[in-house]
Amino acid sequence: MTNLRALVFDAYGTLFDVHSVARRCESFWPGKGALLSQAWRAKQLEYTWLRSLMQRYRPFSEVTRDALAWACDSLELPLDEHKTKALMAEYLALSPYPDVREALEKINPGKRAILSNGSPDMLEPLVQHSGLKFDAVLSVDEVKIFKPAPEVYELAVRRLAVNKEEIGFVSSNCWDALGAKSFGFTVFWINRFDVPPDRLGFSPDKTLKTLSDMA
Repeated sequence: MTNLRALVFDAYGTLFDVHSVARRCESFWPGKGALLSQAWRAKQLEYTWLRSLMQRYRPFSEVTRDALAWACDSLELPLDEHKTKALMAEYLALSPYPDVREALEKINPGKRAILSNGSPDMLEPLVQHSGLKFDAVLSVDEVKIFKPAPEVYELAVRRLAVNKEEIGFVSSNCWDALGAKSFGFTVFWINRFDVPPDRLGFSPDKTLKTLSDMA
């Protein structure tokens, strides 16, 4: 940490609990909320990877809406425009994980930023609603490709004006953490749920249980 001049955080799944949408899903389809939330998130990520490979970028808000429609179709849950708007709005007010606020108050390596797949129309309201403070909130929308493409991590280097060797990257998504490690960041993987690491030829510099462990 003493060699770092900036910390860059992933947003979805790291600072903010994407499955906090399950409560609203449950209110529409009792007994199916958690299952829908899982299917929605899995397809959302899959679409980002597929679109990057096809070089057919669309903003994360569109990807998220399409993933929701697919997830509802797969579970045979009727989805209308009212439910779509309500569930998409949940992404603008996701709950931060319980360890986030206290940890961010204690961690101060210099510059602090978010680097996210989120498009500005989703990411900016979310950060504002949370009250969390950052020096920069960076979206892949600027480079029109999703993580873990190297161009995304390069965006943090350019916008923060810090060498990549001086940036610590923090993510709960192992594929994202390893993408950042491949690029050259010092990587902290927050493994909240004790899942095995992905086999991609790289390892995080440090694996932690919570953000508080960083502090």
